[in-house]
Amino acid sequence: MAIIGIAGTTYYGEDEVPFHGNKVIYTRKGFVDAIQAMGHIPLIIPNDKPERAANYINIVDKLILMGGEDVSPQYYNEEPDKLLGNTNPERDVFEFALIESALDQGKSIFGVCRGLQVLNVKFGGTLFQDVSYTGTKIKHMQVPTKQRFPTHSIEVKSDSVLNFLGQTHMVNSFHHQSIKQLADNFTAIAHAKDGIIEAISDTQRKIIAVQWHPEATWHRFDKDKALFSYFLNDL
Repeated sequence: MAIIGIAGTTYYGEDEVPFHGNKVIYTRKGFVDAIQAMGHIPLIIPNDKPERAANYINIVDKLILMGGEDVSPQYYNEEPDKLLGNTNPERDVFEFALIESALDQGKSIFGVCRGLQVLNVKFGGTLFQDVSYTGTKIKHMQVPTKQRFPTHSIEVKSDSVLNFLGQTHMVNSFHHQSIKQLADNFTAIAHAKDGIIEAISDTQRKIIAVQWHPEATWHRFDKDKALFSYFLNDL
């Protein structure tokens, strides 16, 4: 039984929506449910000062970086684009510190959506501030379709750690940014048909990250459940 740290984020609510104007530290329930269902203990890590990151990593066995705001472009040396969404530089810096501490302590990391992007930026990669700049015709932000429904396919490298997903896998899609320049230490192991990177890995450092949201689909699709199982039990 392992303790799985989930890096949380802060909801800055407006009056009466939905917590009477109170700030709330939260994570997505799908992560909690998946971790518990597989016999482990989830622990939400609140946003904090970077110098305290190691204290949190000390008490967990693995780390999940979940979705949320856009990564601040200042951290990959770009000015904010007109299509940039909401950012949270304090969260960025704290998660960078969590990543460093997890690597220092030899603990596995699983990035989801923004988590993939944070990892790429942390190690020197860059992002398209909006996927429209890639020229894609695929809808990567599937709203209003619900997260539990996969909407586009990805192609998985057969020699990668995700080969259990099969050569082709259907995923949901809730991102408007994507990897532009992949950080040197990572290998792209899955792509959408438009070439957008959908999964990366660094097996030496025990890191895997995906652009989709398996926390919304693991209970319905065995392959997404297997993805959690790989991270929780094998990585």
